[in-house]
Amino acid sequence: MLAPRPTKLRSQRDINLWRIPLQLSLAAVGLFAITLIPDILDKYGVVHIPSWLTMGSIDDARAILSAMMGAVATVLALIFSVALLVLSMVSTLFGPRLLYRFLQDWVTQVTIGMFMGTFVYICLVFLVTHQDPRSSFIPQISLITAWMLVVLSFGFLVYYSHRVAKSIQNPDMIGAIVDDLYVAAGGAHVSGPGEGTGVVPDDAAILRQAETGAIVPCAKSGYLQHVDHGALVAAARAADALIVLRFRPGQFVLRGEPLAAIVPAENVGMLEAAIDRGIHIGRHRTLTQDSEFGIAQVVEIAIRALSPAVNDTFTGVACVDWLADALLTLAERPPLQGNWYDTGSRLRVWMPPVRLERLAKLAFDQIRQASATTPAVLIRQLDAIGRLAPRLPDACRQALSDQADAILETASALVALDRRDLDAAWRRARASLEALPPA
Repeated sequence: MLAPRPTKLRSQRDINLWRIPLQLSLAAVGLFAITLIPDILDKYGVVHIPSWLTMGSIDDARAILSAMMGAVATVLALIFSVALLVLSMVSTLFGPRLLYRFLQDWVTQVTIGMFMGTFVYICLVFLVTHQDPRSSFIPQISLITAWMLVVLSFGFLVYYSHRVAKSIQNPDMIGAIVDDLYVAAGGAHVSGPGEGTGVVPDDAAILRQAETGAIVPCAKSGYLQHVDHGALVAAARAADALIVLRFRPGQFVLRGEPLAAIVPAENVGMLEAAIDRGIHIGRHRTLTQDSEFGIAQVVEIAIRALSPAVNDTFTGVACVDWLADALLTLAERPPLQGNWYDTGSRLRVWMPPVRLERLAKLAFDQIRQASATTPAVLIRQLDAIGRLAPRLPDACRQALSDQADAILETASALVALDRRDLDAAWRRARASLEALPPA
């Protein structure tokens, strides 16, 4: 039985580092208003706070608040410095396209938010703590709450340090990408309430049919990030039409290029607004419906690791291992086929499909090219081919066979000892491929 995978997908579509800190800062203001109530009631004699629950005189209170405020402000500045250092390190080691994972990390956001909220709370308590010739006000409950917030914040800082140390390790980063790819591959096939299934159409016939339809141009340049196929199917069914998309998620669309064709052409007026709402185009690629992007992220880590400036063979080998798992994931949960039907089994939305053999080629090509002088990575690629061959669909067999032969040709300049080991790995891969029944 396969181990359970995460069910939540992190994406680039909503990157922010301020939302949770802002919410926790506003929560600190609300908490201050709540804790100030018993302090005011105590001042006017409505309630009585026990003496063992107080924190001293006005001078003691101001000294405690000043010390806590200085400590929290210093640590908050340190957290921002560590966060920027981590982002710089990630950009260098893993690539700038992976920064969103750290910007969206809830531990980082909560840690910053807790210290910001604590700082705001202490400032408010400091403002109301006063003494003049006529009266004095020492908010004892608020002082104790401030102390508890400081202790809680510093406790969470320990977990934040652990999280950062763990997240920048290469195996954890690579494995997290494949986990997200697993979630994305499964979520992409979830049908909406108005969708059904039907017979897989002839792609060439669909494209010929699209030539007779009306063209809907793209309003802006960018990457196609997400297709709301449920909404498009509903709109196409209402108009009794077929929407033929010219691009799939992950591809770059130029402003003014044909984005979709509507068949029959007379229904274009009814569907242009639906296409504009249902197709999201932005500056970044996302994993939501773009399996190629998940493969490309791991490949980018491998290429950076195998560059002469880094020369990290072990990370390159780890990337090959996790790419094999990614291909296995995509074989179990196939990438988007691009066909969506209404409940009457009529095709309503078509999109260029993503073939598993293309993803297999993407997983091997650039790493093979970057590791021409790194036999350990080439041998691990051949081992991965041999292990994947019995578990991938027959359509991928030729792609894996071509990759095995290309790896053998790439290694022509290796020394005799390395070449002998690679030849043995190639023979094992070929034996695994040839042991399969004819496609």
